[in-house]
Amino acid sequence: MALSHAILAALNDSACSGYDLAKKFDGSVGFFWNATHQQIYRELTKLEEQSQIDAQLIHQEHRPDKKIYTLTSKGEEYLRAWIETPSTVSPLKDDLLVKIFAGSIVSPEAIVSELKHHRIQHLETLHTYQAIASQYFPERSQLSHVGRYQYITLRQGIRIETEWLAWCQESIDLLESELTRL
Repeated sequence: MALSHAILAALNDSACSGYDLAKKFDGSVGFFWNATHQQIYRELTKLEEQSQIDAQLIHQEHRPDKKIYTLTSKGEEYLRAWIETPSTVSPLKDDLLVKIFAGSIVSPEAIVSELKHHRIQHLETLHTYQAIASQYFPERSQLSHVGRYQYITLRQGIRIETEWLAWCQESIDLLESELTRL
């Protein structure tokens, strides 16, 4: 997947300015596709040059002018073709797993500390996802057509965070049991 796909997916929901898109990105697609605001703005320029999005310049008094971006039919077709193309499983890239794989060269306490640090982060993310689910998807039986797909994505995020928490705790328990034997 490319950043362009994530941006087109976000714009498919509604037209917005680059600033609003970056904020929207942070609270939705950004949970599973990381990009800086600078990268988003660069990609918006490319997508506009490729006629996949249109930009309407809005003049503002006492503020800089802004562009409102919308998905074009060409951009929608590009997004549709990408969605309909089978994806391969993305390789997992995770610093923590590399550290643990080579963890035997440091003390078990160092790895336990790192695991506890990650457990806190995953717990915070899980709470964020659960709050989103409560706020935006309180009644699963009443999901809109668009909401159904967003909810499915959110549920996977909740499952991933729940599994990370279980794995962190299992790993901490294993390493702490090793410490008691030393």
